Amino acid sequence: MPLVLPLLLAVALFCIGVYGVLARRNAITLLISFELMLNAVNLNLVAFDAWRLDGLATGQTLAIFVITLAAAEIGLGLAIVLLLFRGHGHVDADAARDLVEQEKGAAT
Repeated sequence: MPLVLPLLLAVALFCIGVYGVLARRNAITLLISFELMLNAVNLNLVAFDAWRLDGLATGQTLAIFVITLAAAEIGLGLAIVLLLFRGHGHVDADAARDLVEQEKGAAT
């Protein structure tokens, strides 16, 4: 299989993830979009590792590290989303940013 096919799929996944981060306001959708972008990176790592054929599996090893970091990021992100929902009843990212600005104004 030519290298260009997985790279085009990775570009498409990454662009969908960037669109999700820039256009959506829901915190869950933001987390899913970050995961799409990280999966595009993993696809690139594995595709280039298969293309090099050196037998070291460096790209696959790095992909496993990225998957581990993504799992930690999702765990932390979901904890923040749950705290936001319990405290304020919504998971709107813009409203959460406004809450931080209100707290800074109240502290001064």
